[in-house]
Amino acid sequence: MLSTQDKRKLRGIAQTRKALFQIGKDNIKESTIKTISDSLTAHELVKISLLKTCTLSVREAALDLSSATNSQIIQQIGRTIVLYRRSKRNLMEL
Repeated sequence: MLSTQDKRKLRGIAQTRKALFQIGKDNIKESTIKTISDSLTAHELVKISLLKTCTLSVREAALDLSSATNSQIIQQIGRTIVLYRRSKRNLMEL
C-alpha cells in the first residue's frame, strides 16, 4: 500500500507524461491487459486514456485494469487513468 506522499509524487510524475494507451470501442481485451501489464513491468507508472467511444465508465475501466494487472490506481482525472505497480528494479524508488 502506498502512502499519501508516495501517491502525490507519482501524480506529479504522471502529469508530465503522455498517455501510453488508448481504450476505445473495443473496451478492454486480453491483449490490452497483457500490453499494459508488460508496460507496468518496464515503466512502473502507466497513463491510460479512455476515448469517448468506450462503453465502460472511467471508474469501471480503472477497477477492471487494476485488478487484471495487479496494480494500484494512482489517479483518475476526466477520462485518464494512472496505474502503478512496483517492479523488481524499483525505478520510482518508493
